[in-house]
Amino acid sequence: MSMAAHVQPLANRPATRTPAWDALASHYKKVSKLHLRQLFGDDPKRGERMAVEAAGLYLDYSKNRIIDQTLRLLLQLAEESGLQARIDAMFGGEKINITEKRAVLHVALRAPRGASILVDGKDVVPEVHSVLDKMANFSDRVRSGAWKGHTGKRIRNVVNIGIGGSDLGPVMAYEALKHYSERDMSFRFVSNIDGTDFAEAVRDLDPSETLFVVSSKTFTTLETMTNAHTARAWSLAGLGGDASSVAKHFVAVATNAAEVAKFGIDTANMFEFWDWVGGRYSMDSAIGLSTMVAIGPDNFRSMLDGFHQMDEHFRTTPFEVNLPVLMGLLSVWYNDFFGAQTVAVLPYEQYLKRFPAYLQQLTMESNGKHITLDGEIVAHDTGPIYWGEPGTNGQHSFYQLIHQGTRLIPCDFIAFAQPLNPVGRHHDMLLANVFAQTEALAFGKTPEQVKAEGTPDWLVPHRVFEGNRPSNTILAERLTPDTLGKLVALYEHSVFTQGVLWNIDSFDQWGVELGKVLAQRIIPELENNLEPALNHDSSTNSLIRRYRKHKESL
Repeated sequence: MSMAAHVQPLANRPATRTPAWDALASHYKKVSKLHLRQLFGDDPKRGERMAVEAAGLYLDYSKNRIIDQTLRLLLQLAEESGLQARIDAMFGGEKINITEKRAVLHVALRAPRGASILVDGKDVVPEVHSVLDKMANFSDRVRSGAWKGHTGKRIRNVVNIGIGGSDLGPVMAYEALKHYSERDMSFRFVSNIDGTDFAEAVRDLDPSETLFVVSSKTFTTLETMTNAHTARAWSLAGLGGDASSVAKHFVAVATNAAEVAKFGIDTANMFEFWDWVGGRYSMDSAIGLSTMVAIGPDNFRSMLDGFHQMDEHFRTTPFEVNLPVLMGLLSVWYNDFFGAQTVAVLPYEQYLKRFPAYLQQLTMESNGKHITLDGEIVAHDTGPIYWGEPGTNGQHSFYQLIHQGTRLIPCDFIAFAQPLNPVGRHHDMLLANVFAQTEALAFGKTPEQVKAEGTPDWLVPHRVFEGNRPSNTILAERLTPDTLGKLVALYEHSVFTQGVLWNIDSFDQWGVELGKVLAQRIIPELENNLEPALNHDSSTNSLIRRYRKHKESL
């Protein structure tokens, strides 16, 4: 079937055969006009009743446009979709990534020592802990100064080179846990093939005190290895050109020992991960080496324990009180029945400023799919767009559209009861804004309320807030490594839940390949001194010729 068939209006797509889905479609027509003002007015205990606490996270989902019957039908949809069987299959090491014939076992990365998870009959947990122990030993040596650079100086700067999950995870975790990091060291992150990214990362660094962590499974990723070779040249230039210095200033997170050795890295300093770990699910693997160096092995293991606690909650808890399942079901409710195209993630914690960007890859690379596990065009919209910024900054930016715009944008608010940096009244004011925003979104302000404030009649429509804008509030005690692990796992499993309901493979990412393949074809056409014969479309041909002309004028 052509893509033209895929982009047809949702109403014209093939009908689902799932009874619960059909029931939800009928139910939506009955409840879509209900207002949260009425729902809370009819049920004074709603805010207490529609809340769940587990693994140290409190989820208030009462400000969603649902009634008890909605929840029952969503839970029925989960049952009819075989969610529990799919959860069991993932935790059991089955190859649920069907297009790549791989197990999906990021949960094994945080399984406690002594647990057993089998892949093709082999227990992978001992391997996981062997790598973790190796990472811990290395991190301790770097942090203590025992690891020396080529000139005998200690390492004071760590630069992580990766892209996608090999960058977004480490940089998000570093920023989120900066409070716990080694402040005598600096940590930089290079991902973009734009030379500016590398140039700005190293401009004030001393090569003799700088260690590069190069993360690429095959050690052939175009962007990562381009930056890695640039880093190698920069390091050698600052260290007298001695090739033996590479082994003191570079380590690898990879599986291709031959390429690692060819680069000049001692393979004893190569940290392994496995093909059953997707890049966007890898921040708690060896990909997190820079994170461990920053916060120390104990804090890293605490983060892993937080992941594991949420894993176990997801795996064992009835769906009606299962945090990731509830969040996943609500996302499907808004995406497929209300036609909401986006989800705003709004952390009221400055340290989580990169969390929305991290979730963009986790959610959209996972569920940005239009083909089912059966090879058919999906019957429903998949993969809402996730975006956001920290509060309160966003309040002075895009909240206007959320409150009074024409689009329905479900929101996740994330907040912490205790600040990491107590400063005067700041935290009370921050949390007051969290609670006020969710209240304003839900209940709004009626024309009568606006008039009662003495507003002129002509201005009243402009100052009315319709309300009925849904939100979740996730509240935890404090942002710790443990809590960060729980939050990431919460969204990982929510994404998994959504993917099961849509019957798609949440663990491949073929959509990132085509552009990369075409770029490899175009690179020599840009670099060739002779005018190349171009066989692209007229737009691409013209752009290439224009770029070459600008290059020639330099």
